[in-house]
Amino acid sequence: MAELNGNGAALVVGGSSGIGAACAEALRTAGWPTVVADLKPAPGETEAIALDVRDADAVAGAVAEVVSEHRALGAVVYAAGTARVTPVLEIDPAEWDLVLGVNLSGAFNVLRAAAPHVRPGGSFTAISSIDSAAPVPGLAHYCASKAGLEALVRSAALELGPSGVRCNAVLPGLVRTPLMESVLERPGVTEAFLEQTPLRGIADPAEVADVVAFLASPQARWVTGASLPVDGGMSLTEHPRLLNEPTPAAPQAG
Repeated sequence: MAELNGNGAALVVGGSSGIGAACAEALRTAGWPTVVADLKPAPGETEAIALDVRDADAVAGAVAEVVSEHRALGAVVYAAGTARVTPVLEIDPAEWDLVLGVNLSGAFNVLRAAAPHVRPGGSFTAISSIDSAAPVPGLAHYCASKAGLEALVRSAALELGPSGVRCNAVLPGLVRTPLMESVLERPGVTEAFLEQTPLRGIADPAEVADVVAFLASPQARWVTGASLPVDGGMSLTEHPRLLNEPTPAAPQAG
């Protein structure tokens, strides 16, 4: 497909694996010249930048590098993310800071650096989660970060709309990614997720990426401030438990 001439480049942050890699591929297929930024870019990846999203100065430098090469940005996708399964009272400050730093502060750093270079009609799309609105035991820091991410996106949509820049969030449910593999390997977890998903499946990253590519396209030119579930209907049901139930205390004699 021909390059989207005049629309600038697409920047996919967290684009070397999982949903982010699928987003980069979908945007390339749609004709976008695409740059990937990631903590650990895949070996041999062309147009890739090593980046820790928690470093605001490094983010600004990476964006400046992309703009210098491509003159402007037309689509920015924030797909960097991390998660840990830890009971809320056992989350130490370092773990809290890591999850919030990558999932929320990193998104702010990218939005702040990139938005001034996004052309009118361009877009910023963040990968959130259906867990932003449905609390999940063991994921307090993850849920909080994703709820904050969507609030950031909505505020940005209000402020950047007059400049013609659209801001949206995509909310996946269960997706088969490296981040989820260890969870899915636990006995009974996959079956529980399937039971809670009306379409009875596990999404491929491309199924999320196709929606992201749509939001970056002219066909979505009147969509901003949206949080769009792409979850096979999973948000309509109760989330499977990720924490083991506490063992009831044995009754005391006497």
